[in-house]
Amino acid sequence: MEKIWLKNYPAGVPADINAELYPSLVALMEGAFKKYPQQPAYKMLGRSITFAQIDEASRALAAYFQSLGLERGDRVAIMMPNVMQYPVAVAAVLRAGLVVVNVNPLYTPRELEHQLKDAGAKAIVILENFAATLQQCIANTPVKHVLLASMGEMLGFPKGLIVNYVVRKVKKLVPAFELPGAVRFNEAVARGRGLSYTAPKVGPGDVAVLQYTGGTTGVSKGAVLLHRNLVANTLQAEAWYQPALKKVPQGEQLMSVCALPLYHIFGFTTNMMLSMHVGGCNILIPNPRDLPAVFKELSKHRFHSLPAVNTLFLAMANHPQFSTVDWSGLVISVGGGMAVQQATAKLWLEKTGCPIVEGYGLSETSPVASCNPTDSTAYTGSIGLPMPSTELCLLDDEGKEVGIGGTGEIAIRGPQVMAGYWQRPDETAKVMTADGYFRTGDIGMVDERGFFRIVDRKKDMILVSGFNVYPNEVEDVITQMPGVLEAAAVGVPDAKAGEAVKLVIVKKDPAIDEDQVRAFCEANLTGYKRPKIVEFRTELPKTPVGKILRRELRDKK
Repeated sequence: MEKIWLKNYPAGVPADINAELYPSLVALMEGAFKKYPQQPAYKMLGRSITFAQIDEASRALAAYFQSLGLERGDRVAIMMPNVMQYPVAVAAVLRAGLVVVNVNPLYTPRELEHQLKDAGAKAIVILENFAATLQQCIANTPVKHVLLASMGEMLGFPKGLIVNYVVRKVKKLVPAFELPGAVRFNEAVARGRGLSYTAPKVGPGDVAVLQYTGGTTGVSKGAVLLHRNLVANTLQAEAWYQPALKKVPQGEQLMSVCALPLYHIFGFTTNMMLSMHVGGCNILIPNPRDLPAVFKELSKHRFHSLPAVNTLFLAMANHPQFSTVDWSGLVISVGGGMAVQQATAKLWLEKTGCPIVEGYGLSETSPVASCNPTDSTAYTGSIGLPMPSTELCLLDDEGKEVGIGGTGEIAIRGPQVMAGYWQRPDETAKVMTADGYFRTGDIGMVDERGFFRIVDRKKDMILVSGFNVYPNEVEDVITQMPGVLEAAAVGVPDAKAGEAVKLVIVKKDPAIDEDQVRAFCEANLTGYKRPKIVEFRTELPKTPVGKILRRELRDKK
């Protein structure tokens, strides 16, 4: 469609970016290492790590990876929350010419096994807190090398020892595990310092990241994100942020709150890559659900940027410790990952004076496709305007374009759109059009100013606090429980998480109860995929061909 949105771009934001400015994420990161060596890049629990320190440690770790015989293009999984080892590991994997596979550390052994096998991961960098999960499935995966990180090891002496003691002995957050041959993260870096590193030629068309997303098939698929895709999205976000970044006082380093998980593409691009590219510093929040710890950390800093999901904005704004934090420096609050609710936006603006700027994206688009102007003064309820060098259009079921005022499936074209799904050409063909648009499965509309709005979700996907939950996966797991005949999972509105999973079950064994179902889900599904509501029925509503009518289940509360 005609780019009607360009006339509503904020002053100073270009219509296009030069996606070829950096040949790779490696070049983009190394540019930051050279430009801002002595500036802090990450802060956590009272310690900081500079750009130069990340440069040195990641170079050593890259040499270590190369010494293992890992070859260009091999996949390395990273399974950690937001800790200092994360950016070091990402930089090292990419500098060694390898591919990052981001893994949710809360995965169950079943989920982890699928992802490691599907990606063909040969190595994994994992926080010891989750090592017991890996132990249960590693024998069934191609993983040959394990690097074990700990919460405290990059926090210096004596702080690191104290943190590790508390995590292991007081809070008991590290279940016993056995992973013979595993090497400690700091030990791998130390070994790498004595090894030679050969910088591979990494280009725009090389794979940088496999970002796993659920699919309508219910099987988690890897979105293949090339260096070109992620460089482009970093530069698009930089251009879009300009009006807000100008509000950061002269002489102050951009400080961003990194509460979004770095394994989630929203955090990976907008916190890690964008912040490093502009010489900013991230305040790492390992567990955003631990709000007292979040406020304790934030009370020590003056910060300017807070990207988050609606759930976190709402929880923070309603928390009794909200006033312990200095919010006066905040110039940009970006909402994404799930819809920003009007009530949350209103409360946040009242309490901070900084409106939530809502954006829209997907794992398949690196992720940002559209965003409200960063000089917005109020909540719009829309997903904003397409990013520079990005086209959005609306398609009907026949693939024909729908005009202003009509509804259609949102389709996206731009340099940030993935190359396809990892080793799934059939799935890729279903979502890519002949002229290069990615079909999102979201139904939207556009107004005469070029602002897009989501009105419905074509997919049956459930969005819990910004995480995709695919009903087929939940159903596949629960129908393996003895005593269950049939099951259907649907999304229902939830005040905190946006949506929650509702599970409707038809029993085979009349004796099974809700507690047993919940226990089974706890063993087989990570937290956000577990049902909030469990309901038993004698039958499920179906079409004549036997397809479950999910809409009917959603409508009946």
